[in-house]
Amino acid sequence: MSDSVPSRTTKKQTQQGHDYEARHLLVLEGLEAVRKRPAMYIGSTDTKGLMHCLWEIIDNAVDEALSGFGTEIDVTLGQDGSIAVADTARGIPVDIEPRTGLSGVEVVFTKLHAGGKFGAGSYNATGGLHGVGASVVNALSSRLDVEVDRAGVTWGLSFKHGIPGTFAGDGPTAKFTPGAQLAKVGKVKRGVSGTRVRYWPDRQIFLPDAQLSLESLTGRARQTSFLVPGLAIRVRDERGEEVIEEVHRHDGGIAEFCEFLAPDQAVTDMIRLQGTDRFTETVPMLDDSGSLTPTDVERDLEVDIALRWGTGYETVTRSFVNIIATPKGGTHVQGYERALTKAMAKALDGTRLLKSGEEVTKEDALEGLTSVVTVRLAEPQFEGQTKEVLGTPAVNRLVAKIVEAELGEFLTSTKPAIRQQARTVMEKVVSASRTRVAARAHKEAQRRKTALESSTLPPKLKDCRSNDVDKCELFIVEGDSALGTAQRARDSEFQALLPIRGKILNVQKASVGDMLKNVECASIIQVVGAGSGRTFDLDAARYGKVIFMADADSDGAHIRCLLATLFFRYMRPLLEAGRVYTAVPPLHRFEINNPRKGQEKYIYTYSDVEYQRKAAELTKKNISFKEPQRYKGLGEMDADQLKETTMSPRHRTLRRMTVDDAALAEVTFEMLMGNEVAPRKEFIIDGAYAIDAEQIDA
Repeated sequence: MSDSVPSRTTKKQTQQGHDYEARHLLVLEGLEAVRKRPAMYIGSTDTKGLMHCLWEIIDNAVDEALSGFGTEIDVTLGQDGSIAVADTARGIPVDIEPRTGLSGVEVVFTKLHAGGKFGAGSYNATGGLHGVGASVVNALSSRLDVEVDRAGVTWGLSFKHGIPGTFAGDGPTAKFTPGAQLAKVGKVKRGVSGTRVRYWPDRQIFLPDAQLSLESLTGRARQTSFLVPGLAIRVRDERGEEVIEEVHRHDGGIAEFCEFLAPDQAVTDMIRLQGTDRFTETVPMLDDSGSLTPTDVERDLEVDIALRWGTGYETVTRSFVNIIATPKGGTHVQGYERALTKAMAKALDGTRLLKSGEEVTKEDALEGLTSVVTVRLAEPQFEGQTKEVLGTPAVNRLVAKIVEAELGEFLTSTKPAIRQQARTVMEKVVSASRTRVAARAHKEAQRRKTALESSTLPPKLKDCRSNDVDKCELFIVEGDSALGTAQRARDSEFQALLPIRGKILNVQKASVGDMLKNVECASIIQVVGAGSGRTFDLDAARYGKVIFMADADSDGAHIRCLLATLFFRYMRPLLEAGRVYTAVPPLHRFEINNPRKGQEKYIYTYSDVEYQRKAAELTKKNISFKEPQRYKGLGEMDADQLKETTMSPRHRTLRRMTVDDAALAEVTFEMLMGNEVAPRKEFIIDGAYAIDAEQIDA
């Protein structure tokens, strides 16, 4: 019994797996495929897809205007949900197409990949390419009516879901009888021609919330009127309580369009880059026997670009192939941007604006640039039916060639007015390049700073054992020789030592990046542990006191000044909180000969005035002493002497550094340590007269 169950299951599975024959194949004929998979043709069935259907019908009328036929297009959004597009062009052909035996109107609205844009002669440059626009809209409509005026006759035909027939009344719900053909429905004056299409989108196909956007339609109509000078597009919306009607016509073409798009004030006049060229394209062509044969076809390419630089920093680029917008660019935009960068770099080579090592990139050249890029060619290769990206490879090279030559002529012009504008543009591009480099350096500095603040402490730090921040002290010590003495003199429980080699970087003159690259500055910021600049956190500081301990000579004073500059610029809260000090080492030592009981053997003085006073006092009291020792540096003291005079809290003297007037301190630091030499020189000269030359320790 257990063996029989698997055998029956296997037999059933085998029957299901082999039950696949020709009768199971679904053949979608005509426009059935469109209704089955609408997103393949219009992208989606939401508002975007609904608008795409409208663009297809409008673009057919615009293609006629682009070819020189018709100067008016009317678009009406009806209150009953219908959409009507009317033009005054040649009108769709009404005669019989020999291969299908159908009228031209039926071919255009019922056959996929059929239309006048495949052959040679009807259209030279058009937005339509695949021949599915009108037929797809027809397939996705619950009703479509078309009327054509040609040769004094008005022809008419209606469709339901792409099937030709007749409706007994108005609207898509009227009784429909299939099987009708194109018929005469009226007369018009001789010379009057055009096409009128009115359709109702099938609400079984489109999502319930899909609605036509008047704003999008108006924007597209305005854009098209710029691209086809002299074409008037009337948009009428009857859906609301009030009828809204606008007419768009712009005879200025893409130059006027470029000015309309520009978000800033111009620094150049409108620049037009125009040119034509030819290229050979290999395409499959149907021969007389119906076979596809690769054939070399000569294509004409027309390039027309309007651009101008402005005072701002925003880049605005609109690109078009024939009259179809390509929002995602393509080979024409790639060629344009590549040539723009190349022409700018070549023009700058002939000037002294760029310094050695500097270079301009595409982003630099595009900064503040508004441009409209248009190309016209027959049968462009688009990526997908939505035509958002041009894919024709040869366009890249030809557009780059034309742009480089035309723009190079502008940038190197010898005409005074143009030369001044070109100079302004190149200065703007160079400025953008330097700003980009500076921004990148700042970003790298911030990354380095973050890494610095989170990294381990430097090995040369001799840290203390205590974790009590208020009690802990950090001595920043000048030189390794003084470090050895200070290490023996310190109380390692709460006193930490950080040696620095000589004079640190003057951060008043240096950038943030240079400061963080400096080993000594970076070590101090790491050890303090509270960050730097705007990110400094006083509560995160690892020490209650920071003490500068340097020699009591001019070099030591300079080092203390450099350290004070670092703390003022990048760790100012420590100064404002009164937690930064300078140690006061002695300048002289008196050694008493045969001191009496209770009398100190060594007496220290911390200034020349104090030294003279003490020497006079000892002499007056007949106290004998050896020749006083003059300390030239901390390294001349032994550990006991340094501890007693400079480091021990019981005997030492500290000078607290404070910031009582931040504005005045800022000015003083800039004068003493900044880039301007003249104020510092004047300060030194004025102070020189107050110094007694005999007191200088030379």
